[in-house]
Amino acid sequence: MCAPQQLAVVAGLLERLADSLVSFCEALANRGRYIGDAPKVEPLNVGFFRGNTGQTAAGWNALLHRILLGDRARFIHKLKILSETMERLENEFASAVREIAKNTPIQSSGRWRTLDSLHYDFNTCLRETEVVFKSFLRALPVDQLVAFTGEIKTAPLPRRLRMRPRLSRASA
Repeated sequence: MCAPQQLAVVAGLLERLADSLVSFCEALANRGRYIGDAPKVEPLNVGFFRGNTGQTAAGWNALLHRILLGDRARFIHKLKILSETMERLENEFASAVREIAKNTPIQSSGRWRTLDSLHYDFNTCLRETEVVFKSFLRALPVDQLVAFTGEIKTAPLPRRLRMRPRLSRASA
């Protein structure tokens, strides 16, 4: 009975985290356009993802990684793919939470497995973002570190309008 209620809280927290990470990726990409030696990145590995959304994004990233010339384009493209994938995963998570909230536990058993897969893939994107950030920091000139820190602190969070998961017929 309490699990769907807790899921609504988790969905809200995931939305906030996704918004922050998308904003962070945009700040990295913007600063990455102006540093001399672009960070080197590897393509996303399809095998690191469980769900269709993550695997499709990783497949596109791997394909474009071979086509794109230059480390800068690969870096910016990987950040774009990561941020779009995190947004999609968060939206799918919120949708699954809404489905669980309006169905009986027996009807929702498949949705719980979906949530597990979406969580796993979101965590993979988070870890990939961490690796890209470390690569970025190695390439960032020391004299630009203070300016970049200011950009991160003042970066506006993207505003997305959509319905938040609501629990119906749930008791406390």
